[in-house]
This record gives sequence, structure tokens and C-alpha cells, in this order.
Amino acid sequence: MNFVALAAANPMDHVYQWVYQRAHLTDANNVFTPNGQISVVSNHIIMQIIAVLLLVLLIPRFARMRASGDSVKDLTPRGLGNFFEAICAYFRDTVARPILGEHTDQFITYIWTAFFYILFVNLLGLLPLEPITRGLVKSVYPHAHHGIGGSATGNIWVTGSLAACTLIMVVFNGFRYNGMGYVKHFFQGPIYIAPLIAFLEVVGVVAKCFALTVRLFANMVAGHVLLAVLMSFISLSYTGLGAGAATGIGIVVVLVSVAFYLLEIFVAFLQAFIFTFLTTLFIGQAVVIHHEHEGEHEHAREHGHGAVEPAHAAPH
Repeated sequence: MNFVALAAANPMDHVYQWVYQRAHLTDANNVFTPNGQISVVSNHIIMQIIAVLLLVLLIPRFARMRASGDSVKDLTPRGLGNFFEAICAYFRDTVARPILGEHTDQFITYIWTAFFYILFVNLLGLLPLEPITRGLVKSVYPHAHHGIGGSATGNIWVTGSLAACTLIMVVFNGFRYNGMGYVKHFFQGPIYIAPLIAFLEVVGVVAKCFALTVRLFANMVAGHVLLAVLMSFISLSYTGLGAGAATGIGIVVVLVSVAFYLLEIFVAFLQAFIFTFLTTLFIGQAVVIHHEHEGEHEHAREHGHGAVEPAHAAPH
């Protein structure tokens, strides 16, 4: 009960970034570093490193082909290998290929990496690592009061960095594959309103990436805070109503929390998928813009030239 009370004393403890070590920077106006410092080691940074290490260690191990001598068994994925392969095949064939077309192979590695990285970070954030690692962290950083834990995607700087990577991919590859055609496709409609439309289109590109930032951040923070608030009911009922009432309320809260925790696992997968799907869509809109013009010409041929040609046909 004491652990629950401590853990739920402040619901935001589950989403805060706890800094263990800072570095001083020379910033004359303190524009980028309001306190003249940046975080070098924190719980969110460590959780991201753990996620990367797990990706590097697990995926190559389960994705590689076996060499048992039986060609059928070697080509048949099993266990986690089947899990990873099914997800990779789904993103390549169902998500990426309809959007990116012939450019799928150029971007599928980034798409896979984004999905699995966000998924691993989300899932790690659901593990109760903080009380377990508190003593270890304190042995290295005596001034620290919190262990390693929490979801790094509950930090808006992390989700903003991921969205910034998407923005860079969109703009860079828009110019890479279409040159100045990428700029021209922003100018639509009559010439007197084309500049306004172009301005709104540019704002829209930035707004899409901002939406990626807030969507992932808000969903991960909301889940952790709601779980913490639910658990706080136990300590509050114990303080105000006594042990008997706290026991009854605690049973209900635990059952509801377990159900909600299962929902949080689903949300971890869902938000990783949504971020990756939207990233694929935004890249496709920048790279495959020439398909839109081809579609317009095809439409014109079907409804314009196709109707005129019979009029010029030689009489029988």
C-alpha cells in the first residue's frame, strides 16, 4: 500500500523527465537553453537507448534465415520471427506500396525503423521499471530521487524530434525526386490566388508534422496519467475512509486498471502504426506528385479526346 501511495502521490511523476546529469552550454541569450543547461542523462534518454539496443539485438536475430538444411523449414518463419516478418510484409505491401508505388523499396527501411522504434519505446514505458531501478540510479547519481522508467514518447521533445525527421524526409525527397516541380505543385488555381494557396500548402506541411508530434505525445501522456490517477484512489480512500473501504475500492481499481492497462498495450501498437502510416502518406504526397498530373491527363483523354475522335472518323 505504501508503494502505491508513493507512486500515485503525483500522477505526473509517471510522465516527467527525470534528469540525472546536465551539461552547461554557452548560450549568450539563453534562447535554446533557458537555464544555460541541457539534459545529458535522463530517464527518457536511457529508455530510448534501451529501445535501440533491443531493436539491434532482437530483430536481426529473429529476422535472419535459418540454416538447418531443410529448405522448407528455413524459409518458414516461426515465433517472433513470424511476428516481425508479418509486420514488415504488411507495411511493405499494404501500407507503403499503394502510396509510394515504385519508390517503396527506397523508403521501406525508414518506415520499418520508425514503427519498431516507436513501438518498443511505447511498450517499455508500460513496464514498472522505476521502483526497481531507483537504487541502481542512486548508486551512480546520489542526488537522483527517481529510477529509470516512463515512456519517452510522453516527452514532446522526443515526439517533436521524430516528427522533424518526417518533415526532413518529406522536404528533402520532394526536391530529390521532383526538383522544382515539388515547389510548383504548391501553386494551384488561378494566378491571382496561387501565392496564397502556396503559403497555405507550406503551412499545411508543417502543421501535419506538428500534428504527428502532439498526437503521439498526448496519447501516451494521457494513458500514463489516467493509470496513475486510478491507482491514487486506493491511497486516498485509505486515508479518508480507512482500511476496509480502501480494500473494496482497491479491488475495483485494480480490475479497472488491468483492463485499462491492456488497452494501453493496444494504444502503444496503434499509435506506432498511426505515426508510421501518416509518415508514409506525407512522404508519398511529396514524392509521387507526378502521378496526380498523369491522372488528370488520363481523365482528360477519357472524357475529352475520347468523345471527339469519333466525330473526325471517316464516313462509312
